[in-house]
Amino acid sequence: MKWFGADLDSAYRSGHWQLRVLPASMTIGILLCGGFPATLEAQFGSYSSMVRNLLGSRSAAVFDVRERQLPRSISACEAYVITGSSAGVYDDLPWIKDLMAFLQSARGGPKLIGICFGHQAMAQAFGGSVLKSPRGWGIGLHRYELPAQPYWMDDPAAVAVPASHQDQVVTLPSDARVIASSAFTPYAGLDYGDAISFQFHPEFSRAFAAALIEAKRERYPDLVASAVESHLQPDDCARVGRWISRFLDSDDAARVL
Repeated sequence: MKWFGADLDSAYRSGHWQLRVLPASMTIGILLCGGFPATLEAQFGSYSSMVRNLLGSRSAAVFDVRERQLPRSISACEAYVITGSSAGVYDDLPWIKDLMAFLQSARGGPKLIGICFGHQAMAQAFGGSVLKSPRGWGIGLHRYELPAQPYWMDDPAAVAVPASHQDQVVTLPSDARVIASSAFTPYAGLDYGDAISFQFHPEFSRAFAAALIEAKRERYPDLVASAVESHLQPDDCARVGRWISRFLDSDDAARVL
């Protein structure tokens, strides 16, 4: 695999991912696991640019995991965002195996943030399990209750955030607690103390979320109209973005489960 000049296993064995206090200015690694049709990217920009926007002014480096690119060492970045993907974490693909190994070795070091597929990948890597849900597709603006509020969240008021998934976490890792939940997606947000993840998409704008549904309408024709209409309502993507910002800005001493 492409390891930017180093062997994956030897890099993991080097021990460069020990827990440390984050500097005021950090570089975040975006582990890009998916993309969108060219027509959508031409209108709304690349997926990596959406994640960059979610992160604000922070410096970011993009690694296309699908091309078997990963950072030279786990300590190359102070935090990593694992993005969404059309793949399933259970798919027998070499790049998914690489990603799982990376995540398992990264625990306890850089902060980790998972979105959709990234949420599922982290759960699978940390001892949980993921399946294609018998509930089917979850699309449109979904509302999530917040049964717990870690230090980086604000208040217990529910959030409404775009969803676009069929797979779900069905078994929790032993050290995860549920921080966002709905009847459709019981394990929609997880907190590990040193890592957080969400099944939903705070990086999506309302216009993009609606356009993505239209672009994939053949997958769920009976759901399209109501899902697109739901994106006429306000969402809480900016609020979730502030959660992520506070999580990234906090030091290690503040991490509590």
